[in-house]
Amino acid sequence: MPSLSCHNLLDLAAAADDAAPLPPSPASLRLPRVMSVSPASPTSPSTPAPVRRVIVSHRLPLRAAVDAASPFGFSFTVDSDTVAYQLRSGLPAGAPVLHIGTLPPPATEAASDELCNYLVANFSCLPVYLPSDLHRRFYHGYCKHYLWPLLHYLLPLTPSSLGGLPFDRALYHSFLSANRAFADRLTEVLSPDDDLVWIHDYHLLALPTFLRKRFPRAKVGFFLHSPFPSSEIFRTIPVREDLLRALLNADLVGFHTFDYARHFLSACSRLLGLDYQSKRGYIGIEYYGRTVTVKILPVGIDMGQLRSVVSAPETGDLVRQLT
Repeated sequence: MPSLSCHNLLDLAAAADDAAPLPPSPASLRLPRVMSVSPASPTSPSTPAPVRRVIVSHRLPLRAAVDAASPFGFSFTVDSDTVAYQLRSGLPAGAPVLHIGTLPPPATEAASDELCNYLVANFSCLPVYLPSDLHRRFYHGYCKHYLWPLLHYLLPLTPSSLGGLPFDRALYHSFLSANRAFADRLTEVLSPDDDLVWIHDYHLLALPTFLRKRFPRAKVGFFLHSPFPSSEIFRTIPVREDLLRALLNADLVGFHTFDYARHFLSACSRLLGLDYQSKRGYIGIEYYGRTVTVKILPVGIDMGQLRSVVSAPETGDLVRQLT
């Protein structure tokens, strides 16, 4: 059953939606369980379908450029520098992957069913459409000017010129509304008994709550790419308990370092009264009948990509300019 702790977040999001409802998105896009099957080795009915990874991040791993010749007004290419795309290198060869996120600038508002189908077919990318004002309040307001500084130990007392911003409940409602829009998109395509959902970074902290409410059996992982501050800093957030409970609605929560994980566990203990068990490197928190796994998953270096960049001719030109 869904965690009872999600109710406050959902009520707040519903209130925000009543005040400023989202415009209808393009028609629901139903995707097959397997994005593509090689004609040489079709999947037989007796062969289980490969597990699909649904990677959810604020931005899709794409680059967009204005292109008058394109029917969409933009041309798209893969942005191989994004972490979301580089995650593919750690997956089994041929594993089906679907990326979900917003379109990159300058194509952030290029919404159409035809574009959706094109991006899914050519890049395995499904866009989430947010109205420009909602995106501004969600991303530049709450995420970048309030949440990001706090996660990096900059309290709201910091001058606004340095990124500090006091808590604004209206911006928080925009944050929840944006997370709900991501959940709506996931709802259209998710196979909760088969897919693995991998959510990335603080922009989508509330998303596990929306998914757990709709899909109690969904397999959800969350990785935080930023620091998690000490509980003394985190407790200054007025909605601190809601954010902690949102993370605990994932099945696995990953951090870069042990210190970040320790701060998270300390916050759960001090703010929610939750204890954790640690045994042979396994850390688990019992939460409403579920065990939430906490793991330290430092991002490594892709040596293949590093070697290719070092050996590239343009790298040699830049080195000669410096010397």
